Formats: sequence, structure tokens, C-alpha cells
Amino acid sequence: MEYELRKRGLLVIRQRPMPVIYEEVRMNIGFRPDLIVEGKVIIEVKSVEVIAPVHMKQLLTYLRLSDKRLGLLLNFGGALIKDGIMRVVNRLPE
Repeated sequence: MEYELRKRGLLVIRQRPMPVIYEEVRMNIGFRPDLIVEGKVIIEVKSVEVIAPVHMKQLLTYLRLSDKRLGLLLNFGGALIKDGIMRVVNRLPE
């Protein structure tokens, strides 16, 4: 997947440690998203039979902590890949 994105000219960062700062506490390695594409989209990759709510919350937390708007949760563990693609949006207007 990473290779295909790069082949199309997209900047892909893989497993880069992202710092988390809360009030005066800084953690240099707060989390490691699987992929960040063009500095805008976080892609989290799973291979589980069923996506659990915690997986969606994990991605949403990554989006909030990094101040990004869009994330994709890709699950390769299901019968069909099309059923394993979920879009998550941070600060979605209601």
C-alpha cells in the first residue's frame, strides 16, 4: 500500500513517533500512526475479523492529537476489503 501511494507521487510517512503535549507534560512518543499521507490523512491498518469501536476511537484520538481532519481505518481481516474501509472525520460539523 505504501509503495502504491509513493508510486503515485504522494508523500507517505510510516510509523513516525508523534509527540503528545498535555498542559505542561510532554511525551515525545505519544503514539505512532501506521501511515500519514501528505501530512493530512492518517491511515490505520488492522487485520481483525471485526472492527471494534475501540479501533475507531483509536483513530479519532490520533486525529485529535495531531490536529488532522481525515483518517482511514483499513481492515484486511474481513471477507471483502470494501467492507473493511472506514472513513473517520475529526470535528465533523453536525
